[in-house]
Amino acid sequence: MALRPARCYRDTTKRAYTRKEYVRAVPQPKVVHYVMGNTSADFPVEFHLVSKVDILVRHNALEASRIAGNKYILRECGRLGYKFHIRVYPHQILRENKMAAGAGADRISDGMRLSFGKAVGTAAKVAKGQTIISISVNPDKYKEAKEALRRCSMKLPAACKVVVVKGQDLIKD
Repeated sequence: MALRPARCYRDTTKRAYTRKEYVRAVPQPKVVHYVMGNTSADFPVEFHLVSKVDILVRHNALEASRIAGNKYILRECGRLGYKFHIRVYPHQILRENKMAAGAGADRISDGMRLSFGKAVGTAAKVAKGQTIISISVNPDKYKEAKEALRRCSMKLPAACKVVVVKGQDLIKD
């Protein structure tokens, strides 16, 4: 069955549901790596991708964002010219009550309102102003880092902004 639209899961008003020991068969997050690039080097310039709203970010959106940003920054900076770090982890368990599938069932209904459902995925609970992804680079590659974070934000379901955290004086705008 296809994924439900993001609008089904993106609000953060419900209580956190993270106790995996009580739930059978919670799917593993699709995020493969959380830290990429040259993890041992200390780069002088650091950018953060910061959320503008409270939102749940599904694990497949995080993975798509990671692939888009890492592929671009790897091509531009080389294998050892950057550090890419995903700062959130998808702890929140998403549940779905399987409903009618087939002809005519093109909308998501409210049958058995607030029913428990089966675990179908995980999501990261992101608060307004929280860092989602950070990239550290050398000062000559700051434009590439900003572009990589912009590409990352295109894969996320929320409005984000790119913030310079370290090395503001080294960047020539």
